[in-house]
Amino acid sequence: MSARPRKPRRKIARKINRPALIFAALGDATRLRLVERMCAAGPMSISRLAKGSPVTRQAVTKHLQVLASAGLASSSPVGRERVWEFEREPLDAARECLDGISAQWDQALGRLKKFVEE
Repeated sequence: MSARPRKPRRKIARKINRPALIFAALGDATRLRLVERMCAAGPMSISRLAKGSPVTRQAVTKHLQVLASAGLASSSPVGRERVWEFEREPLDAARECLDGISAQWDQALGRLKKFVEE
């Protein structure tokens, strides 16, 4: 009996962990608003991101750090401030993960349809 080759678990874990970080970071309404503002207006300072927001600048900073740890935002110093911008590339990893899940559901539904029709 031959065993089916298996993918290394670490590779699978990495493939799932990165999108999980992204989904967790985007799973907060305040962070989604920050992403939305950065996408619409481009790079912004913390002061500008906090302006008109119900949260403090300190809270905005913490939310930006969560986005940065997921790779969704980065900052650079400009004078005495830090300017934050949205990083689009990590969304590709999340999209690939969702596409894979969608394909699995499509296959499962196809098998169910075939079973029911037989």
